[in-house]
Amino acid sequence: MTQHFQTISVFKKDPYKKILTFPQVTESEITKRMVELRKLGITHISFTGPLQIEKCHILGKGYVGMVVLAKKRSRVVALKIRRTDSPRKNMTNEAKLLKTANKLEIGPKFIKNSKNFLIMEYIDGEKIIDWAKKSETKAKEIRSVVKNVLRECFLLDDAGLDHGELSTIDKHVIVNKKGNTMIDFESSSENRKPSNVTGATQGILIGTGLAKIIQKKIKIPTKKKIIDLIRIYKKNPTLENFESLIVGLKL
Repeated sequence: MTQHFQTISVFKKDPYKKILTFPQVTESEITKRMVELRKLGITHISFTGPLQIEKCHILGKGYVGMVVLAKKRSRVVALKIRRTDSPRKNMTNEAKLLKTANKLEIGPKFIKNSKNFLIMEYIDGEKIIDWAKKSETKAKEIRSVVKNVLRECFLLDDAGLDHGELSTIDKHVIVNKKGNTMIDFESSSENRKPSNVTGATQGILIGTGLAKIIQKKIKIPTKKKIIDLIRIYKKNPTLENFESLIVGLKL
């Protein structure tokens, strides 16, 4: 991915200002956010990534914020920008949840946050669905990544942190040479019963586009068998039942 960095002053110009204050651009908000970025030490921005908004390429977009590639002085980072129409008043809670995941060695590393921004480690890689469909991705690698994703899901379940978006896991796991990283904790919660293992297992193995790709690469049990294994774990999410799930899925 090409990384052409520009100073953050580019946010004062069209069409880039739309990314800084998406979707409602106001000059007063641009000014406030520029001050905030400078206090955080953000010096440069690179408009690159798989998504295109207002002729600008970015890394990601959700209902809370937009993610762009940035530099915090000399360090390349991922910068999440709170949308002006976000239901969240600030980035404090998402930062807290990401730090909780980091204690389990899960997710991109938290760096810093403010009211409108969250700075975290930039994970360079491919979405799990794009990685899985490549002809050079072997069955052994698929099993290893799926097993590790589910292991991280169990750790989150055990810690009482629900990711909230793992039924669409193809958008929330990045794979590179170092392994896999779960991203995007904006919908996470410690106030509801975690369903990370059950959601991820279904998202990876049952009825999704990712599941169809996985099924072509590795042998997995029948849908009924998978659902039965999930139900046993869901009823009593212990380490023993998780390990039985992994064995039953032939991972």
